Amino acid sequence: MSTYRRIASLKSPEELRLYAKSVGAAIPCEETLLAAPESPLAQSLKVHDQTIGNRFAILPMEGWDGTLDGRPSDLTFRRWRRFGASGAKLIWGGEAVAVRHDGRANPNQLVINDATLADTERLREALVAEHAERIGDTSDLLIGLQLTHSGRFSRPNVKTQLEPKILYRHPLLDRKFHLPPTQVVLDDNEIGAIADDFVSAARLAQKAGFAFVDIKHCHGYLGHEFLSAVDRPGPYGGSLENRTRFLRDVVAGIRAEAPGLKIGVRVSVADWVPFQPNKIDGVGEPEPRDESALYRYAFGGDGSGRGIDLAEPCRLLDLLAQLDIRLVCVTVGSPYYNPHRLRPAFFPPSDGYLPPEDPLVGVACHLDVTARLKAHRPDMVIVGSGYSYLQDWLPQVAQAVVRAGRTDFVGLGRVVLSYPELPADVLAGRALRRKQLCRTFSDCTTGPRQGLVSGCYPLDPFYKSLPEAQQVRDCKR
Repeated sequence: MSTYRRIASLKSPEELRLYAKSVGAAIPCEETLLAAPESPLAQSLKVHDQTIGNRFAILPMEGWDGTLDGRPSDLTFRRWRRFGASGAKLIWGGEAVAVRHDGRANPNQLVINDATLADTERLREALVAEHAERIGDTSDLLIGLQLTHSGRFSRPNVKTQLEPKILYRHPLLDRKFHLPPTQVVLDDNEIGAIADDFVSAARLAQKAGFAFVDIKHCHGYLGHEFLSAVDRPGPYGGSLENRTRFLRDVVAGIRAEAPGLKIGVRVSVADWVPFQPNKIDGVGEPEPRDESALYRYAFGGDGSGRGIDLAEPCRLLDLLAQLDIRLVCVTVGSPYYNPHRLRPAFFPPSDGYLPPEDPLVGVACHLDVTARLKAHRPDMVIVGSGYSYLQDWLPQVAQAVVRAGRTDFVGLGRVVLSYPELPADVLAGRALRRKQLCRTFSDCTTGPRQGLVSGCYPLDPFYKSLPEAQQVRDCKR
């Protein structure tokens, strides 16, 4: 790890490109950053009947700070208002909101139901009001709500206690997360009931004023696990047709019960074997397994557990097009078992491992798979991920990939916690506030891993002043 250069040490776009190439990462980066209206990032894009005002998107950012009954707290409202102040015109999901209690990733995750509907609506209204005050026009602002069931990573009652809902017995993940031999697999009737809950949640989201819902299929949660359920018997496993049955059932239900509501899907289009820290130096390495056997459980994998094959993800995009779903957010991997690819970072969270590759390799992976899928379905509206690690050079890379048609939208995640106004500053031609740039210290993940709320403890003065900030520092020491 000591040989990896920090992004802040790279002083020009050329230096970034050359260094990235030296570590096996292809990172386009333009020399000159343009402001609106000339910037490619300032161009509007029409989706169905809605014009989206620029090419920045805010990705779902959970705070682990809702109430025990699933409502937003003051911290949640603060985060959503900052999303509104960002200047981004596409809010992809805002936050992962559980469709039922047993699908919560933690006891403080938001839940959408009849009891929480009014609060969920107020959350969206707060974002819109802040956008109107700070940015102006809201007619070109598109806001969705991400609907989720956490599946094998459900912790609905105690933050430290998994209460998994699994679709099949995974030989590596079951071992890694200590699932007993008696662990029950969801039956087809239970899956049908969960699909019904997604449909009911979508109907409520439409009632709360959201323009679209994201049927979450990423990061190891339930929707994503369907895509790798190759060994599951029956109507929800085996063939890709069966592995997408849950998605198709949910879409059909939404079309029937919430006509006019747009649908998007955030999907992990590539996955790998689980990783663990090496016992000698803490660097990540694959979990031990029989290397001679085909690794069957990585959607978008090539069977080796380490490579990529986008044949099935391309078929999934074809299916989404047939379902008239044009909004797709591309991501990879899982924060629970291979976070170095999902969230490239120089510093790991408390439960993680040191990066086994230069984090720019992970960024390049995001850029590459997104570009390849956009080339496969140029008619679809594609949102890319994985940009926060680029830090000082994020705007120039974003401008390059949008100009080249490698993605339609640049999705921003962690960086928004420390620097929500980045899109507005870029589009206005203002200099970046470098002291606010996310440096991937991973405290926004370490906090929740210790049962605390998520926020940027090093760089956001508000979170830096909280008592939890000292707990995070103590944990890291």
